[in-house]
Amino acid sequence: MEDRDKIREYKCLDNGFVRLVDFMGSDEAIVQAARVSYGKGTRSVSEDTALIRYLMRQMHSSPFEMVEFKFHVKLPIFVARQWIRHRTANVNEYSGRYSEMPEEFYLPEAAQIRPQSQLNKQGRSDDTFELEKSEGIIRQMQATQKEMYSQYGNMLGEGLARELARINLPLSNYTEWYWKIDLHNLFHFLRLRLDSHAQYEIQVYGEAIAKIVKEIVPMAYSAFEDYQLNAVRFSRRELNAVKLMIKMDLPQDEKLTELGLGKREIAEFKEKLSRM
Repeated sequence: MEDRDKIREYKCLDNGFVRLVDFMGSDEAIVQAARVSYGKGTRSVSEDTALIRYLMRQMHSSPFEMVEFKFHVKLPIFVARQWIRHRTANVNEYSGRYSEMPEEFYLPEAAQIRPQSQLNKQGRSDDTFELEKSEGIIRQMQATQKEMYSQYGNMLGEGLARELARINLPLSNYTEWYWKIDLHNLFHFLRLRLDSHAQYEIQVYGEAIAKIVKEIVPMAYSAFEDYQLNAVRFSRRELNAVKLMIKMDLPQDEKLTELGLGKREIAEFKEKLSRM
């Protein structure tokens, strides 16, 4: 990409955002690393695409590590605590010890005020409350946020150290950080955080980052969509169940080509079937 100075920013939730600060590399950098060559222009775009897709299928991760992204993110603290579980990035966060925490808090939209799921112990249900009840819960959240921030301000006014005054602030308080990560580990982050089972609020940030990544490395992102994001894995027992459900006659190459598989992918697919 030539327009490196173009600011890519996506608003997230009510007060958050994701901004692309800088990036290093491109689809071409992935190809160069895989070939250990600087012979630019010696290969066609179709060959580069095929190589990137092969690398993704075979889980050859190191060429993707040649591309890096640095983001500026503003997010609620409870989202940050989930996010930081991805320990393969470099992070520098806004400090409540050195600076006053902003009076900015996340308030969910009424459509996101939902009961606990009976199937997923760590998530919300697809059901919703009546609008009046949802709005009442939001008002209660907002009142608590205002009270906690008012107490925070009073303690600062009394001279209490910032590092102590902040400790009663709720997890809905917004924070900011710079987050730098290579493409291989970023794809892992996106695979988990774009999943429908991920918490809605972090999915919003995942979707924003995905838009940016797709713009910078379109070939790699397309391969990621096909072989990771929209792919499924089967356990040994699940494969045994599949054996009982399908005939083991190998499909004709023409049919597989119609589904978008290339010659090499067809050979790999047949080899997988032969192991079932």
